[in-house]
Amino acid sequence: MLLFTRSPATRFLGGIVALAATWLAIAAHAQVVPSAFGPAHALWLGGEYSNIHAGFPYQSSQRLFGVGVFADYHLTPHIGIEAQARFLRFNSFYGETETNYLAGPRYLARSFGNLQPYAQFLAGLGMIQYPFQIGSGNYLALAPGAGANYRIARRWSLTGSYDYQLWPGSPGVTGVPSHQIAPSGFHAGLAFRLLR
Repeated sequence: MLLFTRSPATRFLGGIVALAATWLAIAAHAQVVPSAFGPAHALWLGGEYSNIHAGFPYQSSQRLFGVGVFADYHLTPHIGIEAQARFLRFNSFYGETETNYLAGPRYLARSFGNLQPYAQFLAGLGMIQYPFQIGSGNYLALAPGAGANYRIARRWSLTGSYDYQLWPGSPGVTGVPSHQIAPSGFHAGLAFRLLR
């Protein structure tokens, strides 16, 4: 199996940082607009715990646990963009780990009191260290998902979500059936509203 370097992850993470800096510049400019013209932009930053079905080995019930960070930028009351990084390192199957760097659009539904459901479609980089140190791989990750935010204070929110990832072209390991890796699972976290 061909081993991949981590340089694509570094480039992707640099792109996310540049995009976040652009969003912050736009948000800073948006704050000078009078609120009578419409709602201001909002930036939420947070951390989360993840519990996912690993997707490798194929048909195993192996689950990975880990932590992640995310940023949600609300362009309008219903349209937003999310960027996230997840590091799944615990409960591994003989050294297997997974890492995700994802970003994409989010649709925020109408609020029901303090509860606001959403749907999102993220894409980015899925990285895996295979069990028994047989190699590693970097793949395109497509992650449709849904969840909800529950406002617990003016600037604090609890969040919960589920996503189902597809990693086309995986696993690509000699001697392993060519069933696509498809991690899926639940995420729960806490977010702080930085802007607005």
